[in-house]
Amino acid sequence: MDDLKWKGSWNELKGKVKQKWGELTDDDLTYAEGQEEELIGKLQKKTGQTREEVVNYLNNLFRFL
Repeated sequence: MDDLKWKGSWNELKGKVKQKWGELTDDDLTYAEGQEEELIGKLQKKTGQTREEVVNYLNNLFRFL
């Protein structure tokens, strides 16, 4: 599994994700510990991005926190 470094900082990252993909709702961005794959799947479906693109984007955002 990927190194999902953003898990503990999701509330801080959520706003930036909404800026990039404005069509996402708060429900789409609901995250609970242990449900990383579900969240990534939702983001893939809504944005048309690959799993790798979504995970890379989230990990890159984390670097700037």
